[in-house]
Parts: sequence; C-alpha cells; structure tokens
Amino acid sequence: MFNKIVVVDKAGLHQWAIEELQELSVNPIVQFEDDPSKDEITLERIKDADCVFVSWRTPIRENVLKQCSNIKYIGMCCSLYDSKSANVDVDYANQNNIVVKGIRDYGDEGVIEFIISETIQLIKGLGKNMWRNEPVELTRRKIGIIGMGTTGLMLANRFAAFGAEIFYYSRRRNREADSLGYQFLPLNELLHTAEIVSTHLPKKTSLMGEQEFKHFGNGKILINTSLGLTFDKNAFEQWIEKEGNFAIFDGEGIKPHANSFFKYDNIIASSLTTGFTKEAKVRLMQKVLENVKEFAAELIIN
Repeated sequence: MFNKIVVVDKAGLHQWAIEELQELSVNPIVQFEDDPSKDEITLERIKDADCVFVSWRTPIRENVLKQCSNIKYIGMCCSLYDSKSANVDVDYANQNNIVVKGIRDYGDEGVIEFIISETIQLIKGLGKNMWRNEPVELTRRKIGIIGMGTTGLMLANRFAAFGAEIFYYSRRRNREADSLGYQFLPLNELLHTAEIVSTHLPKKTSLMGEQEFKHFGNGKILINTSLGLTFDKNAFEQWIEKEGNFAIFDGEGIKPHANSFFKYDNIIASSLTTGFTKEAKVRLMQKVLENVKEFAAELIIN
C-alpha cells in the first residue's frame, strides 16, 4: 500500500482507473487536471507523496526529486524508451531507489491510421495539395521507415498491403522486418532511395541535418509523428521551401514549432495527438495499472 498517491497533471486517467488506484492508497488520491507550468508547482503538488503519476508533458527533474524524499514509485502515463528521452529524471531516480515505470505501444493504431489517411489524400490530391501532377497509387511506391520498432513495423505492414516497397533504417536490425522482405539500408542510402519517409524515434532524437536532407533530395514526402522534431529545424525549413516537397505531422510531431511551420502550404498537420484515441486511452490506463499493481505486489512479498 502507498500512503499518498498524486496524479500531478492531466495524465488521462479516467474515474474507473482512479478507483482502482485508490485501493492501493491509504489516503484519498490527489488528482490535478492541468499541467504545472514550472518546477515549483510540480514540487508543491507532489509534496510528501510516495507514489506519483505523470503524463509526457510535465518534467520531473532532479531538483524536484531531491526535495521529495518519500517518493518510491513514479508511473509515467506515456512511453518510456530510455533515460535520454524521458521527461522524468530516470537516472537520478534509479540511483536513489525510486522505481520509474513507463508504458509502450498504446497509441500505435491511431497514429498508423492518420499516416495512411493523410498519405493517400496527398498522393491522390483529395485535399488541398497533390504530390505529383496527377494522382498516383501506393503500389510500388518506395517507402522508408526510420525507426523499425512496434509503430514502424505496423506502418510498414500497412503500406506493404497496398503493394509498396519497404526500406528501413534502425539502430538494430529487425528480424521480423527482414523476414517479411523489408530491406535494411544505411540512413543516407534510405533517404536517397525512398520517395516517402516516416520517422518513428524516441523524444529528443534527431537524425536528419543539412547533409541528410541533401541525400533525401526533392519531390519527396517526410512524415513525423514522433514526440517533437526528429531533424534539424533549419535544415528542414530549407528543404520544405523547395517545390515538390511535402511534410505530414500530427499534433505532437509539430510542437512547439506549429506557428512557424503553418506558414508553409506544403505542410499538412493535425492539431490533435492522433494516437491518443478513446481506445488508446483505455490501453494506456490498463498498462499503467498493471505496472503499479505489479510493483505493489512486490512490496508485499518483500
């Protein structure tokens, strides 16, 4: 049992999830429905809590954790890939016996639907833009996936179902992708080969600069639904200004550069986080609850 559980921001936990969490807390759960704007507010909200839940939008830095001596568990209501991309100082937490648990693979379906939908509309001219001078099909289009994790593989499978050729670059070879005939290429070769490239990388990961965009060339489509930019902003703006280039972003993929990017007619962007659907929220809450219940069970055993 925890003594006090705090949901520090609008983490997406519905009432039924809060009720399940309440079974693990001696005191009533404290739940906030807005995002703290600075560390001092985050600290004030956490105070003497021993269990905290947080979305991807709120950083919990070392300076906050140092002043919260009771914390023993932080549940991230978002993906946790590594310490570099996390909004929680995972390294400090690990060094001070604070368990941090994130989740994976809860919003992929919505993201994939968005990418496929926007790509088809663009290449067929069903919206305000058309990629080429006349509508084209996905059949035999050369698709590049940068980051062949769960989302990347799902997208590759969807594009392949339309008859597209799939190429990918990732930190590690993906055996399933290889078995399906998807071709691994070095980054620059992939950029040169592919007509449409979609990036699926952890937060704060940038792989494309000026030289990479030169390899990419013109007459291409770049898709980004990662949390933040996966490329150098200045290099991208030089590239997007050239005729025939298009980019597709979802709400999180374009933040915090929406205002400067919306001036380009050849950037297609959603104001929403496309993976955060009704179904994704349920998957998120289920996984968050599984993590904390597993931790609580281990506390009882030990």
